[in-house]
Amino acid sequence: MARNRHVAERMYYILGALFIAALITCNLIANKFISLDLGFKTFVISAGVLPYPITFLITDILSELYGQKRTTHVVLAGLVASLFVLLILWLGAQFPAIDGSPVDDAMFDTVFRNAWRVIAASMFAYLFAQLIDVRLFHFWKKVTGGKKLWVRNNFSTMLSQGVDTTLVVVVLFVGVESWSTMSGYILDGWLFKVICAALDTVVFYGIMAWARRYFRLKVGEEIKL
Repeated sequence: MARNRHVAERMYYILGALFIAALITCNLIANKFISLDLGFKTFVISAGVLPYPITFLITDILSELYGQKRTTHVVLAGLVASLFVLLILWLGAQFPAIDGSPVDDAMFDTVFRNAWRVIAASMFAYLFAQLIDVRLFHFWKKVTGGKKLWVRNNFSTMLSQGVDTTLVVVVLFVGVESWSTMSGYILDGWLFKVICAALDTVVFYGIMAWARRYFRLKVGEEIKL
């Protein structure tokens, strides 16, 4: 039992670390927009969208295994980490680059000049979307009696990622792009995330099947740390 508790604690911290790393990476590369051809459709999305579905998969795993309170702690830790990154980026911009610096002031400003707005938009959307995701996940868990993992994994993510995508695009581009352009960004970003959420259901089921056997959990039972 002590060994299982040690593994459960280690998993919790590793998943939390991966969540925060993915979240910060999303923020730092969000300024770059890309075209992604999946055959049936070409998506125009921020590069920051690519790792973002991972954050929702992790919060779903955390919610299922450790409960709403523990998952909320990780979400709030991600907010603190994002604020810290914002502070460091601001601090780095306050000092001029020396002659011969591989990254001069112009290059630094080109890459990070909108970072404050990106991170602010992301944090604003992130708080709403992730907290909505966690609460919806547990709502569907209660409704289904702990069964039908695919229902809470997908239904919670579909709505929360719609909220996240809309808020990020509006905060980033209001007054800069037309509403029709923003609508296209929102639709492509949301649809891409929904597709990723549907695909990661297989991963979610696999992880939960292993976890329930390893920790000897009943359906709907959570690990108490």
